[in-house]
Order: sequence, then structure tokens, then C-alpha cells
Amino acid sequence: MKASIDRDGCIGCGLCADTCPEVFRMADDGLAEVYVETIPTEAEDTAKEAEDSCPVSVITVE
Repeated sequence: MKASIDRDGCIGCGLCADTCPEVFRMADDGLAEVYVETIPTEAEDTAKEAEDSCPVSVITVE
């Protein structure tokens, strides 16, 4: 599985990084970023939870 973020729509709330720090983190510009190429198997459920919880729906996990 891979994750992506439409950073143009990100509001920098940090929910994804709090939910799944194995995949998401807050960048220096205050927006979220994906920092792993492939989502670790043990983090797939929390990555999907981050996608579902994003208040502006800019996260895609596939």
C-alpha cells in the first residue's frame, strides 16, 4: 500500500501524523507529508484510519 497527500488542500491539523506516525509527519512548512515509500504492513489499518479521519479528505491510501 502507498499513501499520498494533496498538500494544496492540507490545512495542517496534524491528525494524520497523530493517528499514523509511521507514515505521516508534519513538514517544516506546517503541512502534513508522507515520508515512507510503502506503508508498513503493521501500519496499514492506522493509515486507512488517517485517510478516513482527514477533515479535508486530502489523503489517499491505496
